[in-house]
Amino acid sequence: MKEFSKEVYLKWYEDMTMWRRFEDKCRSLYLKQKIRGFLHLYNGQEAIPAGFTHAMDLTKDSMITAYRCHIHPMAMGVDPKRIMAELCGKATGTSGGMGGSMHIFSKEHRFYGGHGIVGGQIPLGAGIAFADKFFDRKAVNICFFGDGAARQGSLHETFNMAMNWKLPVVFVVENNQYAMGTSVKRTANHEDIYKLGLGYEMPCLAVDAMDPEKVAEAAYEAIERARRGDGPTFIEARTYRFRGHSMSDAEPYRSKDEVAIAKKDDPIELIKARILENNWATEEELEATDNKSRDFVEECIEFMENSPYPTAEKVYEYVYSQENYPFLDKLEN
Repeated sequence: MKEFSKEVYLKWYEDMTMWRRFEDKCRSLYLKQKIRGFLHLYNGQEAIPAGFTHAMDLTKDSMITAYRCHIHPMAMGVDPKRIMAELCGKATGTSGGMGGSMHIFSKEHRFYGGHGIVGGQIPLGAGIAFADKFFDRKAVNICFFGDGAARQGSLHETFNMAMNWKLPVVFVVENNQYAMGTSVKRTANHEDIYKLGLGYEMPCLAVDAMDPEKVAEAAYEAIERARRGDGPTFIEARTYRFRGHSMSDAEPYRSKDEVAIAKKDDPIELIKARILENNWATEEELEATDNKSRDFVEECIEFMENSPYPTAEKVYEYVYSQENYPFLDKLEN
């Protein structure tokens, strides 16, 4: 694995501060009704995609996740301007403005969603890995899901098949402590979600997911195991979301004190402290990076504002694969 150098830490700081500002601005745009529907923010969990993409081979590995999906594609290389456009339903978005917040997608960067069905991406991640193995691509799929999705039956069916066929996939539960408003301790007889892998003799472990170094180390070992043909790993990434489940969440299930305590482990502040401790940058240089992130997010908004909405004709363009489908004649007439 690439070493945790000065350059890596400075990139992590730049990326993670931009991601945080991007999502904070999304919250503002939602309140202004420029983003409609649902909006699930990722604040506090940024160390996970930072660590995983450090360990991945971005020229061939892929990623799939749930509906809290704005930051993962950025980490994979998708242009944040196009993600902002998609969030606001613009034609320049990653899905032409027709997917919205929960359905970011990029075939070019092997980011396969953004899925609104809880746990729906788990068997799909294994399916991508099956294709990688079938075509001998030497690629690995990283399949993310939340602690709520870990209770879906499809997880068990997928784990069984993935182990039986030794598929090149890494399953990652982003345990941010709450499935919507239900705490992990109320959903099962145990709180160690990673132990679900034991029933299938799948290598499994928990990792402190507020630290990108620890995430990267666990990710690299799992990815290399999958790449050499030894099958999947199940990682429980223990993290915490600083905002509600979605914009409609009033958070009655947790106290402000609990959130304040969790914010003491802010992954961005951890990265900043290590940079300063190693004299890799000064406070002034990091402040300049903050300003750069702020300016770039404004550029994303400007790009979105100057982009058109999809035309009405686009409504049926991606519904039927057959161009002369009979139903379309009735619509035209």
